[in-house]
Amino acid sequence: MTELVFWLGDTVVLFAIIFFVFGCCIGSFLNVVIYRLPLEINLISPPSHCPKCDYRIPVYRNIPLFTWLWQRGKCADCKGSIPVRYFLVELLTGAAFLGAWLMVYQQFVYGSDPAIVTAFTAAVVTLALVTLLAGLIASTFIDIDHFIIPDEITKGGMVVGVVFSVVAPQLHGAYLGEDIGRLDALGLSLLGMACGGGIIYGVASLGKLLFGKETFSSDEPCKVTFATHELHIETDADDDEIVREYEDVFFRKSDTIILHAQQAEMIDRCFWDRPISINSQTTMIGADKFSTEEIVHLEVTTREIIVPREAMGFGDVKFMAAIGAFLGWQATLFTLMASAMVGAAVGLTLKATRKDAAIIPYGPYLALAATGWIFGGYKLWEMWWSIGQ
Repeated sequence: MTELVFWLGDTVVLFAIIFFVFGCCIGSFLNVVIYRLPLEINLISPPSHCPKCDYRIPVYRNIPLFTWLWQRGKCADCKGSIPVRYFLVELLTGAAFLGAWLMVYQQFVYGSDPAIVTAFTAAVVTLALVTLLAGLIASTFIDIDHFIIPDEITKGGMVVGVVFSVVAPQLHGAYLGEDIGRLDALGLSLLGMACGGGIIYGVASLGKLLFGKETFSSDEPCKVTFATHELHIETDADDDEIVREYEDVFFRKSDTIILHAQQAEMIDRCFWDRPISINSQTTMIGADKFSTEEIVHLEVTTREIIVPREAMGFGDVKFMAAIGAFLGWQATLFTLMASAMVGAAVGLTLKATRKDAAIIPYGPYLALAATGWIFGGYKLWEMWWSIGQ
């Protein structure tokens, strides 16, 4: 153990550089994930290219951080701007990977019992943490852009979190500070998954009861269109409309859209002055009953429409379950409390300073709070728990 500690200490700078560079490379891939995954585009093919001019980016122009700086944030071919976020995601991921390794290294060398720690364990714990951090970063930016967290990240995170917990049980013992058996770690991972997902689901259900309807009204009759997969509502602004995916609107079987139509047009018939109610299975136009799936197009003129909504998306439920699978039930409680405080602070600040402040989804707050747990929040939990004893 002494020789190993000496060897690691002698090469700490080299390992720090390796992890930072590796993280930046993963960040470059995360930019692809953030852009393509919500649009259901293959992550591998086509290769990296400019979305504006389709210029295929060669390897020597696809170097993390350096390329963006060298080209001053512009495409080498069409000179179109490349958002600074691409650079920031690479830098953030590199810093996260570096931080995770330094923290585990510190625990490995100075904070743990050599009898329960091996180089393999430290490596697997580090790999688990950087995997989770990569998922948190990708989820944050996807949620900001599209108000969704893809199942590939959340469900995949649940499975991977359980696997890492069994392979490196110390992931649930203040990382490398406690000797925890594989069976105990499996139980903590499953409990964390159930605790995180269950609490968020309870919050979402309560929010549904209290704030489960969204009303859109207009002084003048406006057009509402029910297409194959989504609902389009005209607004007072020219050439502007509100779009709601049916997948989000009809989250539960009881969710129902309610309106009174001055006029309703289907492909083969028209209706006038009729109440309309629509759920995922059935559409009622007055006394006429239709299967919602069979309605290809319905255009309605109305002054008011009531649309069901969720206080919190189900993606957040699965997201918290994935975090719990990696970090355990204590981390889920810490994440929920910390995210609520941060979200409230940000929300009040935006409300006080900007009247037209954009809505920020809840996923980024959860990701930030979970990151806080990884980089020291677990110590705050231990302090609080010891006081409670």
